[in-house]
Amino acid sequence: MIGIDFLFVDAALLTFSFQLFSTFQCFLLKGALQLFVQPVHMHFSTFHRLHMTRSEITGMTHPSQATPTLVFFKTLFRGYSRHVLSSLSLQAADPPGESRGLKEIVFPRRNADSPLKRMKRDWVIPPINVAENSRGPFPQELVRIRSDNDKSRSLRYSVTGPGADQPPTSIFIINPISGELSVTKPLDREHIHNFHLRAHAVDLNGNQVENPIDIIINVIDMNDNRPEFEHQLWNGSVSEGSKPGTFVMTVTSVDKDDNKTANGMLRYKILSQNPESPSSNMFTINNKTGGIITVAAGLDREKVPQYTLIIQATDMEGNPMYGLSNTATALIRVTDINDNPPEFTAETFFGEVPENRVNVIVANLTVTDKDQPNTPAWNAVYKITGGDSTGRFSVPTDPTTNEGLVTVVKPIDYETSRTYVLTVVATNEIALARGIHSPRQSTATVSIRVTDVNESPYFEPNPKVYRVEEGQSPETPLTTFTAIDPDRFMQQRIRYSKLHDPAHWLRIDTNTGRITTMAVLDRESSFVKNSMYNATFLATDDGSPPASGTGTLQIFLQDINDNAPRVFPQETEVCEKPEPNAINITALDGDLTPNAGPFVFELAHRPADVRRNWTITRISGDYAQMSLKIGFLERGLYEIPIIVTDSGNLPMSNTSYLRVKVCQCDMNGACTDHKPIIGAGMGTGAIIAILLCIIILLILVLLFVVWMKRRDKERQAKQLLIDPEDDVRDNILKYDEEGGGEEDQDYDLSQLQQPDTIEPDAIKPVGVRRMDERPLHPEPQYPMRSAAPHPGDIGDFINEGLKAADNDPTAPPYDSLLVFDYEGSGSTAGSLSSLNSSSSGGDQDYDYLNDWGPRFRKLADMYGGCDD
Repeated sequence: MIGIDFLFVDAALLTFSFQLFSTFQCFLLKGALQLFVQPVHMHFSTFHRLHMTRSEITGMTHPSQATPTLVFFKTLFRGYSRHVLSSLSLQAADPPGESRGLKEIVFPRRNADSPLKRMKRDWVIPPINVAENSRGPFPQELVRIRSDNDKSRSLRYSVTGPGADQPPTSIFIINPISGELSVTKPLDREHIHNFHLRAHAVDLNGNQVENPIDIIINVIDMNDNRPEFEHQLWNGSVSEGSKPGTFVMTVTSVDKDDNKTANGMLRYKILSQNPESPSSNMFTINNKTGGIITVAAGLDREKVPQYTLIIQATDMEGNPMYGLSNTATALIRVTDINDNPPEFTAETFFGEVPENRVNVIVANLTVTDKDQPNTPAWNAVYKITGGDSTGRFSVPTDPTTNEGLVTVVKPIDYETSRTYVLTVVATNEIALARGIHSPRQSTATVSIRVTDVNESPYFEPNPKVYRVEEGQSPETPLTTFTAIDPDRFMQQRIRYSKLHDPAHWLRIDTNTGRITTMAVLDRESSFVKNSMYNATFLATDDGSPPASGTGTLQIFLQDINDNAPRVFPQETEVCEKPEPNAINITALDGDLTPNAGPFVFELAHRPADVRRNWTITRISGDYAQMSLKIGFLERGLYEIPIIVTDSGNLPMSNTSYLRVKVCQCDMNGACTDHKPIIGAGMGTGAIIAILLCIIILLILVLLFVVWMKRRDKERQAKQLLIDPEDDVRDNILKYDEEGGGEEDQDYDLSQLQQPDTIEPDAIKPVGVRRMDERPLHPEPQYPMRSAAPHPGDIGDFINEGLKAADNDPTAPPYDSLLVFDYEGSGSTAGSLSSLNSSSSGGDQDYDYLNDWGPRFRKLADMYGGCDD
């Protein structure tokens, strides 16, 4: 069963309070519990009395108990039980002098003790309401869970579910002994708006004593959140000239509080409008939906292109005292419509254009338009409505400046019309708004003057066809080919010249244009195509500047019989026996019919054996057949003269030679001898191939010689580049000797003489010489070492050098005073005695000479070693 404990003095008087009803009063009179309901916001107009008998009360504690209990259960008010208690919080009137107790939830019994056997509907435990953001103190007790079985045994209470033992955990705790359910921290409805817990009762052994009951804890909303606009800056637009009531945009705001309560019910309003033109209240906002509409006329983009509105959203249904507010900015752009037509800056525009010029801009038409630039309502479109019946002008629009460009699209002839007066209308790409009409300034006049220029002469007709028979002799007049000057108002003279004459057959008179021949006209020439010969002539006037034009003369050459026919083919083969030995021949004639075929073929009378060995039979007008007349003809090459005559007026004949090879044939009549009819010889291709081979061979030889020379140079350079330290060969080098060693310096310096006092050798007596002079003997020839000697020749070279040195009486050192180059008397050179000898450098370290290579290691041993 379910029960709620209260503290009261008299069990006959109870007070109930809840959200729907203000006061419930119950009286226990004559064995029945009478409940008086006073409606406040219900649709009751009078008091209603509800009765409940004692049998419907399952238990009631005595007033003398410490914690009196009123237990309701199963059938309260019959049809009203669930409706009333689902939203009802029961409160007992406290007796004087006693404190208020904690609300208690009792587990329902498993077996009802009521003598009634029928099943009753269970009570619905009302939710527990806890306000969010409570300041404590914590833990704060909410309700007590109790079981009727706690009188007979010790029980332990617990709760499970989100907020207790499930995330978020430890928000709700329960005293396992007393069953007091408490909240441990402030709750946030915007995070979790309610909790579903289950209460359990078990004995000390963990056995379930009562069925679990569900406890719902609702978090009561507090107005702790300001409205938040989805955007701080809102952009909207409205067309200029819009009527009042035109929708502009909608701004929305969100309040995290409960939107079913006043805490989350928002109201909107406009705080300010900038600029306040033409009215300070051009817009209004729906205070519930946030929709902004126009409320006044007069939107003009050309005056005010944009409005700035400050929008405020307030909760608590807009209550300025208790509600929380926030603001946002709304930018309303006034969009352009075509309410301003383009207007020309002048009534008349002027222009000038030379004749025969196209794609030339004659005049620039300028307009003004107050609409937004670079929009269809601003872009101008120009149309010519008069003065151009032949369509020689057009007026496209400059996309940058919006100007109209009067342009010539067809050539204008000064001699035909010297001036043009055009009527031009300017409009926009889109039509004007309703009620707007084009003013007179949208139409302008364009006056165009045409100037005369020197035009080129032109031939008429061009090309000109002239028919004449071929074979015209030189200096024969043919025709006159003249040009016309279109400048009728200019007195000009035209001169003619030849521009292109491929065969150089024609000449033209410079003044009259008379054409005469310079050579014989031949229809069969390679310059003639399909009997037509083309020549180009030039006509130039004497204007300033001169102008010229070209014309083509086409001469159709009529054929005459001026070409004799010739036999075709010129070479053929025939078997040495008569059968089969027929040869089909025809003739070629450069002339046309009727000066060509049919042809007449006949054999020449000489030599005589031609008619004896051969015969010709006519097949048709253009073909004949030649065959052997005798039974056998020896193999060989024969030239048979054939006379061919055409059918022209005054026929022409020609004797052609047909080269016939008579050969031995097989069973099918094919010639078995395949030697060519023409004499053997090297063809051009073979000669070119031989020349190419010779040239390639010469190039190879030249490359080989160059390679050999380069190889020798590299070999010599490699020898010169050998590092002396790496060259281990012993070389004997001859230097100029300057005397003996230091031991030979003990001589009498008085014996030195001035060089200019020495007698020449030519006047000295024979056999008389001083001992200090070098003996006069011919110097021996020392062996010369080659630039690149072989290593095996080094020993022989050294031995030969030593032998030559031993036999040289003039080789130093010899006991004599040496005379050095005399530098003149009174030399300013100082004494050399101040120079330190090598003995003075005993303290110097010469070990570094070991790093200079093998040639300096001996010096390192001498000077860098120890004293011994």
